[in-house]
Amino acid sequence: MKLEIIRMSFESLLANKTRSFLSMLGIIIGVSTVIAVFAIGQGAQQAVDEQFQGLSANSILVMQMRGKTESSNLKTTDSEIIVENCSHISEATAVIQESMAVSFESEEGSFSISGIESNYFKMSSIEIDKGMLISAEDIVGNEKVAVLGSGVVEELFENTDEIIGKNIKINGKTIEIIGTIKETGRSMGKNSLDDTIFLPNTMAEKSILGSKAFIMIFTIADDVENIEIASEEIVSVLRNEHNLKDSQADDFRIMDAGAMVGAAQDSAELMTFLLTSVAAIVLLVSGIGIMNVMFVTVAERTKEIGIAKAIGGKQGDILGQFLLESVMLSMVGGLLGIGLGLLIVPIFSRFEIMAIAFSWTGPIIGFGFSVLVGVFFGFYPALKASRLDPVDALRSE
Repeated sequence: MKLEIIRMSFESLLANKTRSFLSMLGIIIGVSTVIAVFAIGQGAQQAVDEQFQGLSANSILVMQMRGKTESSNLKTTDSEIIVENCSHISEATAVIQESMAVSFESEEGSFSISGIESNYFKMSSIEIDKGMLISAEDIVGNEKVAVLGSGVVEELFENTDEIIGKNIKINGKTIEIIGTIKETGRSMGKNSLDDTIFLPNTMAEKSILGSKAFIMIFTIADDVENIEIASEEIVSVLRNEHNLKDSQADDFRIMDAGAMVGAAQDSAELMTFLLTSVAAIVLLVSGIGIMNVMFVTVAERTKEIGIAKAIGGKQGDILGQFLLESVMLSMVGGLLGIGLGLLIVPIFSRFEIMAIAFSWTGPIIGFGFSVLVGVFFGFYPALKASRLDPVDALRSE
């Protein structure tokens, strides 16, 4: 009898292929969306990990606040003041940054220009690829030299093997390329390190960027347990250096490594939650569609139900048959949704539409939810069918 119920359920669904497919469409879209959501969430998490992989756990970033008067702005010399006056800061380096147009022969692009000190690369765990890095002598001598990120190299140069010693132009100034760095996949502030051109900070501030460029100071606390104390020291020293009164707010802001990673992770989790909510709504709406279809199916087959009961069909058999049809709709829709989702993820990854990484959590949750939708929204129409009075059912037209 059980096999007969399964056979009849399949025949019923196949008899109305178009209606069955339209009923499954919401499930297909919902499940594929769930898969895409978890892939995006996984990709965002990996992007966060890659972005901060070179950041020490006891790093503290001091950033200039926009809109303040020039006399109260953060200065590159503040890095030396921080190291000299903060007992729990072991090292600091200042970065002056702005986006500008850069050209090489007929090629041109807009990149982040960063004026750095000689200890910046070591503190940032950046590895050299070709040539050499900016030295203390380059900074003291205001040398017009540059180190390029991998993204800059790819965009400006067709032949990437022989670029050391070539000249690029920034703000009308000719700058010699002395080195390139390995791809990092990380960001500094809002800009990718791979799309950055690094210059000696003295030359950059004097000849390229000027005094109004954005300033950041990277500092290292002597111990991860002293992050809070070190941050308080920085605030006290900078407020005193900037002659801020007690009633005045800080003209800089501070973030430690934990806060930066936490903020990025919170953003990734929020995006995942919002997209998951959308997918859940799609699945719920598709469940309502399945319920409506099952009600229509029951209405169309009322006489069939009456005949089945008249020849000895049990209420449980009727309930099982219609519930099975609902679950089959959602299961097949779920499987098709998984197929679509598995197709979408490589496409997104291939064209680098956004950070994305496949996770089996998506297919498992999506398929499980689709089955639950079929059971939940199919139960009431199936129950209604099983409770039909056989006499009334046989009289229906």
